[in-house]
Amino acid sequence: MIRIDCEPNTAGDLDREWLETDGRGGYASSTLADCHTRRYHGLLVANLSAPEGRHVLLSKLEDAFRSGDEELFFSRHRYPGVFLPPGPSPLWEFQLDLFPRFTYRAGAREMQKSVLLLRDGATVLIRYHLRRSPAKGLLRLKPFLAFRGYHRLSGRNDHLRSQTEAIAQGFRIDPYGGMPSLFVTASLPCRFVPEPLWYNDFEYSEERKRGFDWHEDLFLPGGLEVPLAPGETVIFSASCAPPGEPPEARWEAEIARRQEERAGTERLIAPLFSGPVSATPGKGAAGSPATPSFSGQPADGGERQGGKDAPPDRTDGSAEDREILLTLIEAGRRFLVTTPSGRPAIIAGYHWFGSWGRDSLISLPGLAFCCGKREWGIEILTELGRHEREGLLPNFFSEDGRPEAYNTVDSALLYFWTVQELLQTGNDALPLIRDRFWPVMKRIIASFREGTRYGIGMDARGLLRAGDGQKALTWMDATVNEKPVTPRHGCAVEINALWYNALCLARELAARFADPEAPAEDLIARTRRSFQETFWIPEEGYLGDVYRDGILDRALRPNQLLAVSLPFSPLTAAQQAGVVRTVRERLLTPCGPRTLAPNDPAYRGRYRGTGAERDAAYHQGTVWPWLWGPFGEAALRVAKDKKKEQTTLRHQLRSFLSTHLREAGIGSVSEVFDGDLPQRPGGCIAQAWSVAELIRLYRLLLS
Repeated sequence: MIRIDCEPNTAGDLDREWLETDGRGGYASSTLADCHTRRYHGLLVANLSAPEGRHVLLSKLEDAFRSGDEELFFSRHRYPGVFLPPGPSPLWEFQLDLFPRFTYRAGAREMQKSVLLLRDGATVLIRYHLRRSPAKGLLRLKPFLAFRGYHRLSGRNDHLRSQTEAIAQGFRIDPYGGMPSLFVTASLPCRFVPEPLWYNDFEYSEERKRGFDWHEDLFLPGGLEVPLAPGETVIFSASCAPPGEPPEARWEAEIARRQEERAGTERLIAPLFSGPVSATPGKGAAGSPATPSFSGQPADGGERQGGKDAPPDRTDGSAEDREILLTLIEAGRRFLVTTPSGRPAIIAGYHWFGSWGRDSLISLPGLAFCCGKREWGIEILTELGRHEREGLLPNFFSEDGRPEAYNTVDSALLYFWTVQELLQTGNDALPLIRDRFWPVMKRIIASFREGTRYGIGMDARGLLRAGDGQKALTWMDATVNEKPVTPRHGCAVEINALWYNALCLARELAARFADPEAPAEDLIARTRRSFQETFWIPEEGYLGDVYRDGILDRALRPNQLLAVSLPFSPLTAAQQAGVVRTVRERLLTPCGPRTLAPNDPAYRGRYRGTGAERDAAYHQGTVWPWLWGPFGEAALRVAKDKKKEQTTLRHQLRSFLSTHLREAGIGSVSEVFDGDLPQRPGGCIAQAWSVAELIRLYRLLLS
């Protein structure tokens, strides 16, 4: 459990964000201050089949408790030049365990609010428990509706149907034709007061920083008033489905499901930790079991002493590693979804990414094979293979599962690596690979050898070339004015490391399956020799990044790590050690490797500004934490003292995550970080491959 003590301030905490997901691609999210800073924030962001995609239905609640002459507000709005309500936030504590939980205090009053999304439909439950108050009072709930696609913003208009229909303990509204109904109810007797009004000019500061439109109008159909006495609990429900089972029963059923899932995670990781684990006990509330408390560390990595947030006494960090790994696995489950069409998928990142081929393949081993979700991973791998075309895999899928944009060179090669990771789960995977994945792999190799779209094909040296400078085909795919920021057409180093690995794996599988269509030994040897001759810079001790038109781009980038971390390396042992040493000394930061060395003229140390400014820095020095996976695996491979390297890497991850898991997207790992100090997080607050590769690396370090 993550617990954050919140100091009162004038605007509340706008930098830290929470996320709750429903397993179907929908989510609820906002800041700790419950003041939206993004267009993507919302209490009910549902992934719909019609209209297709994620939609912000219920944007937020204005919720307050009035007792006597005093009113305690739990949410905040930002309008031009002002926060409402003004004054300090009453948020006292935030907890993230099985669900997000907020505790508010003011004088003798204390309210606990919890948010839960259900998996059996687009439904959010918000539970209010009046822990203490001098007297009973009135809980006032005002739902603000957006009813728009999550990339868009709503504006005051004459098309919205403001009429409401009274239902038991709430109301129903159908704001727009072609959109679902919204059923709003409370679990206790209440009064609905119709008050159809547009509220104008909500401001979203993060959108402004990102160079996007940042004002929105939201519609208020009216408010619910619920009498509440000390010790009482009420559950607010907003759903696209008519009320059925009582919300208390649905709440308890969802909590029981999550408790069972948590127990499975505990059993999964138990063998990784020897001896009893000492940790601060969790409080256990609202159906949540007592769990270890993870309160985090200060930025300098030193342990905070004293107070209720003091971490348990540790000698080797095992207890903290266990808490961090539990948190990462919980975070990882948020990316595994079943789409409205019933297709298993991996959401690449919250809030704005969908299902992407490359991201899914990099994420799948960590999120599925390392987390007891083997069958889920197999289904996703099967689905991706089903859509292979001319040796390529789709770059992304539409919301209803249609493959789109076959414009990557690495996705098809990462397919081989993911199959290798599946092989690590047991020999019983071999028949499955032979029958389901091997035919796809053979078609990929044949297509790449013969040549396919976008100039992808093998040259006479056995190396793989791709692109013409007009498309960004590798993972460094940012473009500005439709031109790649990091031109990597030609022979890219990680693409050829993946190609060599794919050829070697195909040779081994062909032998196991007695298949005569194996890559020839002379091709593999030629590719290995050409790789070393083309990319290795002996006087520098590292690999160049791209070979094009007879010239090697000597930019120092982390892409070369794959030539060491993949199961089959085209490098000598000395060259492997040189790559790791150079990356460690010149690229590695506490948050992961930079994408470009700081002394390079093209280096950009800040990932900030407009879309074009951010894209210009995206792969030009920005840190990507998913690269911890390849770096850690490569470092272990070349280490003379593996145990010592494991200890070093565990300390580095512990130092990074004990702070970061509480600083941006609480309980998850951001997409990117600045290359320069203080290395602020940026991009998505929760990124699938960031979480996945840290899980996978932790498993390697604890094995």
